Amino acid sequence: MAKISFKPGNMLYPLPVVMVSVVDRQGNSNIITIAWAGTICTNPPMVSIAVRPSRYSHHMIAETGEFVINLTTKKLAYATDYCGVQSGREVDKWKETGLTPIVSEVVKAPGIAESPVNIECKVVRTEKLGSHDMFVAEVVAVHVDELYMDEKGSFHLEQAQPIVYNHGAYYTLGERLGKFGYSVQKKF
Repeated sequence: MAKISFKPGNMLYPLPVVMVSVVDRQGNSNIITIAWAGTICTNPPMVSIAVRPSRYSHHMIAETGEFVINLTTKKLAYATDYCGVQSGREVDKWKETGLTPIVSEVVKAPGIAESPVNIECKVVRTEKLGSHDMFVAEVVAVHVDELYMDEKGSFHLEQAQPIVYNHGAYYTLGERLGKFGYSVQKKF
């Protein structure tokens, strides 16, 4: 199989696509869609998001040091895209998408009620990287929709039909291929 050489760039796909809700010191809130987000540490639980300094939400995160990562689903795909292509400087994304802000437990930024998972975060470090600033944050609270909990207390995010971003398009996830460790699991 032949390979074609590309210029260096970001080709790490698919990516989780999330809606990040933020608030400024005056109480103005916004939602920004981010595909450059990820888990970076287990203990303490930490995540990172990368935001262009020119984005309306950037100054809110920079001044408060807080945000909420809201996981996205097939039902939220339209709102997810809208919040990524419209600026909060010009439109009220909450109103335009019909999303519902909910009070967070630890941070001042609201969560999104329609999201199956809300991850409250406090920034511990900001890295200026070039086109984007990376906000490294500790997870200070997590809320999950009870609709996806089973009788044993296990959470089933797959039932919410999470979406990913892949080179300019949104996709739902496909079939389950195995679970962690299945390649070395004993066959009975």
